[in-house]
Amino acid sequence: MNIKNKLNKNIYLDNDLVLFANELADLSEKIIHKYFRSDALQDFEKDDASPLTIADTEVEQALRNLIEQRYPEHGIHGEEFGETSGNSPYKWYIDPIDGTSSFVCGKPIFTTLIALTYEQKPIFGIINQPILKERWQGGDAFQTNLNGSNISTRQIAQLADAIFCTTSPYLFNEQQLKKFESIKAQTKYQKYGGVFFGGDSYSYGLLASGHVDIILEAGLKAHDFLALAPVVSSAGGIISDWQGNPLEEYSNGEVLACGSKEIHQQVLELLR
Repeated sequence: MNIKNKLNKNIYLDNDLVLFANELADLSEKIIHKYFRSDALQDFEKDDASPLTIADTEVEQALRNLIEQRYPEHGIHGEEFGETSGNSPYKWYIDPIDGTSSFVCGKPIFTTLIALTYEQKPIFGIINQPILKERWQGGDAFQTNLNGSNISTRQIAQLADAIFCTTSPYLFNEQQLKKFESIKAQTKYQKYGGVFFGGDSYSYGLLASGHVDIILEAGLKAHDFLALAPVVSSAGGIISDWQGNPLEEYSNGEVLACGSKEIHQQVLELLR
C-alpha cells in the first residue's frame, strides 16, 4: 500500500511511523496464518478464565522485538507481557489477538490491534483482520481507510434507525446492563432483539465503514480500545467513555462509539 502523501503535516505522526505500524501488522499476519484452524494451535486459560493461545504470545513477542529494534526509546504495552517503559512520549499498545475465543473457534472476526500514543493520547491505530485481509487504519491528520480506500461512518440522526452492537452483555455489571437495555430498546431490529452480539474490535471496523451505528462496551483495557479511537474518529465517528470524554491511556474501560454526533449525544443522554 502506498501511504505516502496521505498525511497532512503533523509533528507527532509522520509517514515513517505509519509505515512501521503496517510492518507490525504484516508480521502479525504471518504468525496468525500459521496457527489459524491448525492442529498446531495450543490454547490455555488466563487467571481470569479468558482464553489464551500460543499465537497470542508469539505475535506479541515478535511485535515487541521489532519495536525494540527499530524504536528502542519508545514504550510498549502488550496484553500478554505488560509494560516496557521508554524515554520517549511515544508508546505502542498491542493486542495480538482481540477476540481469542473467535480465533480458537475458527471464526475469522478476531483482529490484531496496534495503537501508537503520544503523551498518553492515541494518535494512530490499526484494526487488522488477517484471514479476511481487512485492515482499517486511521489517525491524526490521516483519513481512515480500509485496505487503502478512504471510508466514513454512516451519518444517521435517529436512534430508531441505528444498528447497535456489543461484544457480550455479560461484560456489563447490573447498573451498566440497565443502561444498555434502555438504549437497546430504542434502536433498530427490535423484532430480533435490537442488538448484535460478538465481534469484539471487528465491530469498530464495521462502524468506521458505515455498517454499524452504535457500539457500547464496558470492562475494556487500554490495549482493547486505544487502537479503535483513531480509526473511528478519523472516519467521522465519535468515540468516548460513557461520560463523553475522549479515550486516553487511563480511561476507565467504558466505551461508546457512534457513527454520528447526533446519535452519540442521544446515547450519552440515556447513559446519564
